[in-house]
Amino acid sequence: MRSVCVYLSSSNGRPADVAAITELSREIVRRGLTLVYGGAHRGLMGVLADAALAAGGKVLGVIPQALVDFEVAHTGLTEQHIVETMHQRKAMMFTLADAFVVAPGGYGTLEEAFEMLTGLQLSYHAKPIVFLDVEGFWSGMGAFLDHAVEAQVLRPEMRVLFRTASTAAAALDLLAGLPRAS
Repeated sequence: MRSVCVYLSSSNGRPADVAAITELSREIVRRGLTLVYGGAHRGLMGVLADAALAAGGKVLGVIPQALVDFEVAHTGLTEQHIVETMHQRKAMMFTLADAFVVAPGGYGTLEEAFEMLTGLQLSYHAKPIVFLDVEGFWSGMGAFLDHAVEAQVLRPEMRVLFRTASTAAAALDLLAGLPRAS
């Protein structure tokens, strides 16, 4: 694993989210990994990029032109790739990344994460994914997926693709196939 894509919110999040995202950035850099993310300067996305850059890391952003026009693009990244559409953004982020961490986020974060989970389910790729469960943020999603298994619309062997970790170190250990550090 050489690079990790982080999906997360461009909104501010909770103080615990900011702390967890800062730690995730530092842990990515400490392990010598390249950070790939959505290229924005605001909210949790900005926290992620700024913390990685401050720690001396390599940060690759991928952002659609429309968001550049709205002046949300980060201007201090190692590399900023500007694409035309959100579909191109997701495709480039997938290509640049070896693994994925899903941090707290909303619709866009969920859409990106579940595209990766679906790709794993269908064997379109084998890139690992883990959800960073800051203060139980993803517990409701886990309960929903358990309900989907009970309702027989999600196979139990696919339910296990949704993995969570409570710390940055544990998340990256899971992605690397190491025993869970919790």
